[in-house]
Amino acid sequence: MDGALSSRPSACPACSAAPSAEQLAAAQAPKDARLFLSLPTIHCAACIAAVERALNATPCVHEARVNLTLKRVAVEADPEVTAEDLIAVLAGIGYEAHELDPSVIAATATDRAGRDILMRIAVSGFAMANVMILSVAVWSGASDATRDMFHWISAMIALPAIGFAAQPFFRSALAVLKHGRLNMDVPISLAILLAASMSLYETAQSGQHAYFDAALSLTFFLLAGRYLDHRTRAIARSAAEELAALEVPRALRRRADGTEETVPIAQIAVGNTVLVKPGARVPVDGVVAEGQSEIDRSLLTGETLPAFAGPGMALSAGEVNLTGPLAVTVTAAGEDSSLHRMADLVAVAESARNRYTSLADRAARVYAPGVHLLALAAFIAWLWISGGDVRLALNIAVAVLIITCPCALGLAVPAVTTAASGRLFKRGMLIKDGTALERLAEVDTVVFDKTGTLTMGTPELTNLADHPRRTLEIAAALAGASNHPLARALAAAAQGAGIRPASVTELQEVPGHGVQARLAGETVQFGRAAWVGAETGTQTAAWLRIGQGAPVAFTFSDSPRPGAEEAVARLHAQGLAIKLVSGDAPSPVADLAARLGIDDWTAEALPEDKAAQVAALADQGHRVLMVGDGLNDTAALAAAHVSISPASALDAARVASDIVLLGNDMAPLGEVVDTARRATRRIHENFSISALYNLIAVPIALVGLATPLAAALAMSASSITVSLNALRLR
Repeated sequence: MDGALSSRPSACPACSAAPSAEQLAAAQAPKDARLFLSLPTIHCAACIAAVERALNATPCVHEARVNLTLKRVAVEADPEVTAEDLIAVLAGIGYEAHELDPSVIAATATDRAGRDILMRIAVSGFAMANVMILSVAVWSGASDATRDMFHWISAMIALPAIGFAAQPFFRSALAVLKHGRLNMDVPISLAILLAASMSLYETAQSGQHAYFDAALSLTFFLLAGRYLDHRTRAIARSAAEELAALEVPRALRRRADGTEETVPIAQIAVGNTVLVKPGARVPVDGVVAEGQSEIDRSLLTGETLPAFAGPGMALSAGEVNLTGPLAVTVTAAGEDSSLHRMADLVAVAESARNRYTSLADRAARVYAPGVHLLALAAFIAWLWISGGDVRLALNIAVAVLIITCPCALGLAVPAVTTAASGRLFKRGMLIKDGTALERLAEVDTVVFDKTGTLTMGTPELTNLADHPRRTLEIAAALAGASNHPLARALAAAAQGAGIRPASVTELQEVPGHGVQARLAGETVQFGRAAWVGAETGTQTAAWLRIGQGAPVAFTFSDSPRPGAEEAVARLHAQGLAIKLVSGDAPSPVADLAARLGIDDWTAEALPEDKAAQVAALADQGHRVLMVGDGLNDTAALAAAHVSISPASALDAARVASDIVLLGNDMAPLGEVVDTARRATRRIHENFSISALYNLIAVPIALVGLATPLAAALAMSASSITVSLNALRLR
């Protein structure tokens, strides 16, 4: 056949994820699961039920558990059950699946860090409420022994709560101090410890004021900001690990005596011969020694047309054998394979992008030492003014530390990020990385992949009405006997039009060429142009020849995603340069570029070419947004300043991305940059609010007019103001 578009069928195209589905998917896979499969097309609870039901009904399978969040299924089964068996079962119910190597999959632990922060927020909040209730009695006029009793009860509540809840700040501060550096957690820890220590000292001296509630409110608000920041980062995982897990872990090797054995990839050596069955992924780099077939390279190169594979043809690990069995002589395996080299490219690109410093971190470099110097100056000045009154000087220094505590600054970024993430989530965009919005606001160039990104990635018959009904009946009969993407598309179109397949005999698939049969004493063929005697055109097509008649073409196109034209137009309107870089052939790339209004396009780009183009743009000073969905895009996605993948993308591409487009509609992509720019303006506004608050509040604390409690209340007011400003994004 002339080719095939990369097909990603889904058994439930209209399904939508419900909260119950996410809860169901959160169940962890059994620890002793032997096989892991990636399921890039599952979307909801119905998908989970269908996959688990089909796999659990398979002989020798003990248990199958799907994790919707990771789009992965873990299977316990007898040793004789292979991944290929399970992939075939899932293909039979309309789900795409790929084997994952469990030895390189990071343990999927529950979100212990998030639960830990939430627990500390609960403890500090509960303690703060109780201490404030006790403080009401003190403020109402309790004195002497009664006041001291309430202060001691507050101390017994506050000190253990602070010791437990503020540990994240203490650990972080201690870690940087050991290396002679400062971060935001140093003044935070110092303010909390001094407020608690001063309160304990005042209580022991029967003083009128204790500030345990101030220390607890500091801890509570700062933990809230820390949790918001954590949630924006919780989904991110390593794309390099996912790419490595996609490598086929085992291969079928032919021994010298002609027998076959299944061995781990690590035992495959250069010069060995491995056998690749139809429908299986090529496990190594090599050269075809025997057999003919067609190879689907769409996941690696984006090329929609399957390539003919015959003796002497070079193959790469990760490609899919479509129609016929192949014997392949190994030229590289394991860490030397092209797929593994791509994983290395992603790892290098990720590490480079991770050096991006957030606005909050940049502000902290200036803010943290300034806070300490100001508090120290206040202590020294008041020690001198008061004639050596350490108690007064320390109280004012603590008030300065608390009032300048970077709580508002700590909330400035995560509060806005959370508000913007919520807005985009309602439009079908999931933000995975905490700094993604900041980087997105700096973008000036957008690079799009084609197949599966701007298009649906599935072929559609375009000239059904051009053929007589009898021709369609014969074509449907032949197409129904093949799993080739173009054959499936034709069979589906004929069925939808009510075309009944003709009765043919001696039906057989000819690997690498097409399908043939006998009809009324004549040979009928459906497949590649060269095989049926037709001239290859520029369009994606399959050809039908009846007897000695002239071949007729069935043409196919890959339809644009809904909203693709609108998204490109809106990005253009925002002043962004748009590029289309695809591994596909020039003709379909040019057609789509013209349809969407993209003037700058590149065809037949290899994975390293895409990454190189993104890197070249970065070297020229451009900030690139990369939008892609395949293995061939992962290095470019990781190398870009910021990246987006559709939910239908392969696991590795989604993981390499900062943002995931949850639906099929591309229209929300048009507003994501505008939202990011607005979010960045809100962050700058929050910094300005924080600075204005300090300009007003710090002098009051410095002249001794603010107690630590008043400082804590002022700090809380600034934090609430920052949060309310962030909510304007919604």
